Amino acid sequence: MEEFEAKFSELQADMVSICMEYVENRADKIYVYASCERNLISSKFFYLINNKLVKSHKLNDALKQGEKDYDVSLDRGFMVLDIINEDIEKIKKICEEYKKDMPTEMKLIYDVRSGKFKAEYKYDFVYTDKDHKTASDIADEWFEEIKSNNI
Repeated sequence: MEEFEAKFSELQADMVSICMEYVENRADKIYVYASCERNLISSKFFYLINNKLVKSHKLNDALKQGEKDYDVSLDRGFMVLDIINEDIEKIKKICEEYKKDMPTEMKLIYDVRSGKFKAEYKYDFVYTDKDHKTASDIADEWFEEIKSNNI
């Protein structure tokens, strides 16, 4: 594997790994939204747990009776976002170093049970050229899209 691809993949794996740690290895799928447009870096992450799609701060809404609560404290959530955002920054540097286009958007899906990883990339502006959209809006739209497709 080319060195660029190896470094790029390693950073994506790190994003998934920190999300897996946050959920204490108790999720069916992990979804990571990573955005980098015009030097604006943003991310969100959410999960499929017990056939329920939940945002990271709502993990306990997906628990079955008797399952241990998740620690969804603000500090832990921001720690994960900080690490994902640092990884996006590192991907940006790698893309510059290897003269590759930096994706403006990465949608990462990790199926915990099968071990399958899927990534979708965009290279055009997704929100910075729209007056009424933010990266957070786009991530929320993706969440709703997956939610409507899973039900």
